[in-house]
Amino acid sequence: MTTFRQIEANRRNAQLSTGPKTEGGKNRSRRNAIRHGLTAETVIDALEDAEDYAAFELSVTSDYEARTAVERELVLRLASLLWRLRRATAIESGLFRIQAEHLLQFRRRRQTQEREASTDNVYRLAIASESGEQQNDDSSAGFGNWSPPNSEDAIQPDDLTRSFVRLANLPTYPLDRLSRYEATLWRQACQILYTLRYLDQRKL
Repeated sequence: MTTFRQIEANRRNAQLSTGPKTEGGKNRSRRNAIRHGLTAETVIDALEDAEDYAAFELSVTSDYEARTAVERELVLRLASLLWRLRRATAIESGLFRIQAEHLLQFRRRRQTQEREASTDNVYRLAIASESGEQQNDDSSAGFGNWSPPNSEDAIQPDDLTRSFVRLANLPTYPLDRLSRYEATLWRQACQILYTLRYLDQRKL
């Protein structure tokens, strides 16, 4: 059981640290718990538009006739969860876009190397012809297996699959973690929807 002396000591210690006093310090401390943004309750100022969130929140709350403080808090919580689900979808799209850019850069480097190799082969063939050497076929100069490169920006049919495999094999497992976050958010959203439906039925 907590003694009176311990209670008094706790009260004195609490007076020694009252947190940040300036607006800048309060804003920084408010973000201390945000690590990745997926579970952030509010808008991430540097990445999202507060007005966009306000409009989204209004569109969600307009679907419900919240008559009590509890119902209103539930609806606001639902809007927050659905907003974070949108954020998770945007993150997933961004991950695939980054991988697509990596694949495109790799393809461009490979095509540049092929062009340089073909130019070198043409130069060697010209030197050999001038020196009077007999060339029976182009394969000896490296043309046998060479074909003109495809367009640099062409999207290959398996690019999405390659991007998925690369993301799935990353040591941080971003897709797996993102999937768990989405499952958690959907579970909470479904619980709130069920609760709101139950409260609505009670009014009948």
